[in-house]
Amino acid sequence: MNESIIRIFVSQGLLALMLILEFLIPLRDTSNGRIQRWIQNFGLGILNTILIRLSVKAIAYTSAIYFQSRGIGLLNLEFINSSNFQLGSIISTILILDLAIYFQHRVSHSLPFLWRFHKVHHTDIEFDASTSVRFHPIEIIFSMIFKLFIIMLLGANPIGVVLFEIILNAGSTFNHSNIKLPNFFEKVLRYFIVTPDMHRIHHSVLPMETNSNYSFSVSIWDRIFNTYREDSSGEQENMPIGLEKFRSQLSWKEILALPFFRESNNS
Repeated sequence: MNESIIRIFVSQGLLALMLILEFLIPLRDTSNGRIQRWIQNFGLGILNTILIRLSVKAIAYTSAIYFQSRGIGLLNLEFINSSNFQLGSIISTILILDLAIYFQHRVSHSLPFLWRFHKVHHTDIEFDASTSVRFHPIEIIFSMIFKLFIIMLLGANPIGVVLFEIILNAGSTFNHSNIKLPNFFEKVLRYFIVTPDMHRIHHSVLPMETNSNYSFSVSIWDRIFNTYREDSSGEQENMPIGLEKFRSQLSWKEILALPFFRESNNS
């Protein structure tokens, strides 16, 4: 299985679809400064992809195979690892990894050191599909190390790991997209997955809204751990996006240097 090709095909296909829908059914007018934002955001995405390919490549998938072959991890215990439990193993891998990313996200907002890097994502002053790839390269490395640790402890199913990565990338592209869904459909959908309206609240300039709706794919974690917020305090069409201290689009140099030279409180 060439998991890299599968991931790229699905992620790029969904990204293209979301970009088309953002022009057809946009919720917000993001035309002002769009080109500059896209150059910076997609540039970061390309940079991060290159760094991953040149360093760890498909390490999540290959590590899962390694740990499974040696019986390492919870799901590889003899009384659990059986042919009758393969589907359960895949589903458990997807859900537990998604839960782990939920907690990683919460910690990234609460620990000053991690917030230094994660706030790059929140300095985008608009919200569209390009925001889904706006991450500092060092945060991407931290995230991969954390996922490898969870994969080892869990003894994650390799197929489940591939599916999780696909779902995570697809979910991030979808829930960052600037599209308007029918209200009833959106309200029902967010009981199962994170929708753009749900995640957009997390990108609000208001700290009480930023510190909510941490889920990436499965939306239930916010409800279980009491971080769910139903609505923003104002209309999302005009809601200020980003951080109060950064009300203009940053340059490439400022984005990459931000974790090292700026104040690091969550505001």
